[in-house]
Amino acid sequence: MAKVRSKRGRRAKVETAIAHIKSSFNNTIVSITDEQGNLLASSSAGSAGMKGSRKGTAYAGGIAALEAAKTAMKNNGVIRVNVKITGPGSSKETAVRSLESAGLQILSIQDVTPIPHNGCRSPRPRRV
Repeated sequence: MAKVRSKRGRRAKVETAIAHIKSSFNNTIVSITDEQGNLLASSSAGSAGMKGSRKGTAYAGGIAALEAAKTAMKNNGVIRVNVKITGPGSSKETAVRSLESAGLQILSIQDVTPIPHNGCRSPRPRRV
């Protein structure tokens, strides 16, 4: 792995990375890390310019993923990504499509949403 000097210290040229997509009902956060877990680029629907309820939309998740992918490709030379998706939000598929349209080659897609195996008691249902 070749190290390249920059203003903020050392920056590694990484070809294969991991894209973590956390999609909640209110926001979508996309983080791109190297194999060891060091952060290369990150973006969210809020940092992409969306406010309020628009952050939870699929369009906002796609823009956040596109922004993170372009930053990782430009600064660190990322070419291929393994995608790990977490959460119940609506923008998961759109974010994956945006990573691909940015020019990244997707090697694998994993859903790593934590599912309880009869752990804590779930909250009571809402009465509306």
